[in-house]
Amino acid sequence: MKPTESELEILSVLWNKGSASVGEVHEEASKTKNVGYTTTLKLMQIMHEKKMVQRDESAKKHIYTPTISKEETQSYLLQKMINNLFGGSPAGLILQALGNHKTSMDELNEIEKKVNDLRKLK
Repeated sequence: MKPTESELEILSVLWNKGSASVGEVHEEASKTKNVGYTTTLKLMQIMHEKKMVQRDESAKKHIYTPTISKEETQSYLLQKMINNLFGGSPAGLILQALGNHKTSMDELNEIEKKVNDLRKLK
């Protein structure tokens, strides 16, 4: 399932908190984006209908919990980006990312380790 950009922002808050009320999600989202409370509420209701989140209605404040994992979503979106923007080439994505950002030595060492690990598998 492909979350929209707004749904990803909500999921990000929920992944960080584990679960939260609409008010808590709205408070976090408002720190980076000018969005109304009712917009956040409606998006979370839609996400519930799409089964992206589950809702605990046992208390006055409904508590939402993500039903899709961050890793699952990252993997899906990354594969879609590699296929659509880089012709199916993970190397193209990596080279573009490395060329556009200042990469620390720690990150380069981590990348090198991952490449070496992949070489051992082949």
